[in-house]
Amino acid sequence: MSVAFRREGDDEHLEPKFELPIPVGPNLVTARGLEMIKGQVAALQNKVAGLTDETALKIAKRDLRYWNTRQSTAELPPVPNGEKVEFGTCVTFLLNGKEKTLSIVGDDEADPAKALISFSAPISRALMGLEPGDYSDFAGKEDAIEILSVAVIG
Repeated sequence: MSVAFRREGDDEHLEPKFELPIPVGPNLVTARGLEMIKGQVAALQNKVAGLTDETALKIAKRDLRYWNTRQSTAELPPVPNGEKVEFGTCVTFLLNGKEKTLSIVGDDEADPAKALISFSAPISRALMGLEPGDYSDFAGKEDAIEILSVAVIG
């Protein structure tokens, strides 16, 4: 029989299910971020316990593996003092003359629509270590950033 006519099974033609990618680098979290991760783990444990559909169960277990890994690798750094831009601070700055305010948080807590930016994002890296009154280059522009204020995330 020709190989063209053989059929292994329906699963052969389905999209492969991959693990959720773990961000590279340390898993820094704020206190709020750590609580969010714990909440995700608890919710997924409850979901897995109640599922009977095999496909939904596989997806929920995959998600639970991701969040268990994120919980076990979470690092809660010391609370910043608010004198310079660090992980866990809220910074107000001018970017090319426009005022912006961002909070620097962990990868899983990041939500750009809510001005929560990952510490590994390019803008965060450009801001780190700066103090009010400091200027910094960004995106190829000289003195594109001016720090106005820094506060510790509450």
